[in-house]
Amino acid sequence: MQEIIVGAGQAGQRFDKFLRKYIKEAPDSFLYKMLRKKNITLNGKKADGREKLAEGDRIALFFADDTLRKFRGISEAGKAGGFRGNGGAADTSKRREAERAYDRFGKLSVLYEDDHVLLVDKPAGMLSQKAERNDLSLNEWLTGYLLKSGGLTEEELRLQRPGVCNRLDRNTSGIVICGKSLYGSQQMSRLLKERSLHKYYLLYVEGQMRGERRIEGFLRKDEAANKAEILKKEEPGAEKIVTAYRPLDTRSDKTLVEVELITGKTHQIRAHLASEGFPLIGDYKYGDRAKCDSRKRQYGITHQLLHAYRVVFPEMPDKLAGLSGREIKAPLPELFRRLSADTR
Repeated sequence: MQEIIVGAGQAGQRFDKFLRKYIKEAPDSFLYKMLRKKNITLNGKKADGREKLAEGDRIALFFADDTLRKFRGISEAGKAGGFRGNGGAADTSKRREAERAYDRFGKLSVLYEDDHVLLVDKPAGMLSQKAERNDLSLNEWLTGYLLKSGGLTEEELRLQRPGVCNRLDRNTSGIVICGKSLYGSQQMSRLLKERSLHKYYLLYVEGQMRGERRIEGFLRKDEAANKAEILKKEEPGAEKIVTAYRPLDTRSDKTLVEVELITGKTHQIRAHLASEGFPLIGDYKYGDRAKCDSRKRQYGITHQLLHAYRVVFPEMPDKLAGLSGREIKAPLPELFRRLSADTR
């Protein structure tokens, strides 16, 4: 018999979903048969698999050792903890990939962390999630960081996948919210869907922007060109967007702006402000190439100056009480400080 005590990372999911990951080589017919015959129990009682797991729940598997190793994908050579076979190779690959990502990107600035959630300051140039199979992104870095810091064991990695909850473009820097546990991921996804989490960005635009505004429109994405088009009225394939902005520092040829993203669509800030006549400095996709080239020569700017710098949380449930009403900020990147120091 093997007993498993459910940890914070696995709590909140259905029992049968957990079992499919734990004994992943077992067919569903075998899994449900074992539940019916009480060869798998939950807290000493018969279960049907639909139960929601809670932290501290006790799962018992009344299997022979050889049977358990078979259905977990562990060979004789893996008895001492080294996993073999297809399942083991996949787990080892994920761990090594995470270690490579952590080695490549180094020790990023973690702005907040508890048992369920982590907020990290993503640098420009780093993917939030893979775009291609061989990419290394913040997702892989997160797993590497948790393995390195002891926030995740290799055994837990077989049963859960920490991951980013909101994405930033590769060349957008700033706060990315990550779920360490299933509960944390679910709660952050809920906030983002309900739009009860307030997200603010800092950016530099070309020209002199005056006055605080809330603008609306419709965004249609051209997938082939990876570019958004802003429309004044609704058309097929377009989604409504709302963007609120406030100029903070207006100079002769540029303005530092704070934007609150009311809706969150791909390239929304960049495309929406450009449609109003204020493209982001350094934005070759939505701005003027000649101006971008000039900023590149003058300041070394090669991408849009867009930084997710502040989030404000609403009241949160007990497990995330440390985030209730909390404001978290990410420091300004060097390029922002360089432009701020130029008083022209």
